[in-house]
Amino acid sequence: MNRILLYVPFVMLCTLGCTRAVAQGQDTTTKPKDTRPLRDRIWFGGGVGLSFGTVTAVQLDPLIGYKVDKEGKLSTGLGASYWYFRDNRYTPPYDFKAYGYRIFSRYRVIPQAYIHTEFLHMNVEANRFGAFTEVRPRVWVPHLLVGAGYVQSLGGRSSIYLQVLFDLIQDPNSIYFNQGPIFSGGVGVGF
Repeated sequence: MNRILLYVPFVMLCTLGCTRAVAQGQDTTTKPKDTRPLRDRIWFGGGVGLSFGTVTAVQLDPLIGYKVDKEGKLSTGLGASYWYFRDNRYTPPYDFKAYGYRIFSRYRVIPQAYIHTEFLHMNVEANRFGAFTEVRPRVWVPHLLVGAGYVQSLGGRSSIYLQVLFDLIQDPNSIYFNQGPIFSGGVGVGF
């Protein structure tokens, strides 16, 4: 739990690090109010993964983001994750469920590319690779994901994105433990 308390401020500092520096001294001008309608500041997205058969896999990752600056370059947001995996090639079948939440920030370097930082907190079964008969307690596992992505407009406010992330923590119970780059993608509306 103490490690988690260290990661959350780090992610927040990364988010704040993306914003522009403000000159010291008192600004005597009045800042114009952000007149963008809420629908232009909020965006939705995420990903869905489905596979059925001898091996069944389901992944749901909805996201909601907020464009912090008027240019829409800096976004921050929240998301949820649910993973289900079942492999019937074993007796008894191997079964795995994970769920959690994420806090993320994205900064568009150019309209088609962004950098991404994310704190993902997943509830997983500890020692899920042990014997099938073992009782596997559930634990909360932190992930600190950083990387970059590409966005392609589909027209209107819709887009698709592909990203490559790396887990910097590499907790032994991580869903990404001992894994190289994490490739993912999804659809966005308003991003």
